[in-house]
Amino acid sequence: MTSHGQSPTEILRHEHRVIEQVLAVLEKLADHAANNGKIDAELASQALDFFRHFADHCHHAKEEDLLFPALEAKGFPREGGPTGVMLYEHEQGRALIRQMVEAIQAAETDSRAAARKFAEAARQYVTLLRQHISKEDNILFVLAERTLNTSEQAEMLAKFETTEKEHVGEGVHEKYAALADELLAKMGIAKESVPKASGFFCRH
Repeated sequence: MTSHGQSPTEILRHEHRVIEQVLAVLEKLADHAANNGKIDAELASQALDFFRHFADHCHHAKEEDLLFPALEAKGFPREGGPTGVMLYEHEQGRALIRQMVEAIQAAETDSRAAARKFAEAARQYVTLLRQHISKEDNILFVLAERTLNTSEQAEMLAKFETTEKEHVGEGVHEKYAALADELLAKMGIAKESVPKASGFFCRH
């Protein structure tokens, strides 16, 4: 849950670090599916549940409902502007998640073909989200920090907390942060080895 004393962009950057953990898990699951012709349905479903609820309902909701409109109110255009690009990429991510869910379902009848589809969509999602996070961390959030004054940031921070309580649910944030750690452990991935956004086009 958000806490006082932090800025809205610090909260969002922290959430990016958690999302990057599960991207590393998904990348490994994609490799497993591609190499073995079989999806680890249990772990893949847990990872997709994380992306749907933590990355989308919790994280993207704060951006789409609060941060982006605040920047647009300051004169940043949506059409052809930075928030428009981010919104488009959010939709791309949702479409790829749907493809992965469909692949898991299709695996019951044609596991090898489904595994190929899952691996392809998963790798596209990992690349998309890593680049997306890099753009937000290094460009959009910097613009927000320069554009929103102290009182505006404090107001947004309070709204972040309200959004999580009313639209996400008490304790859900913590539940999915714990799930990220659990998935890393199950896949044998050290937290310190998880790639972090470091450049505009962040490829790993």
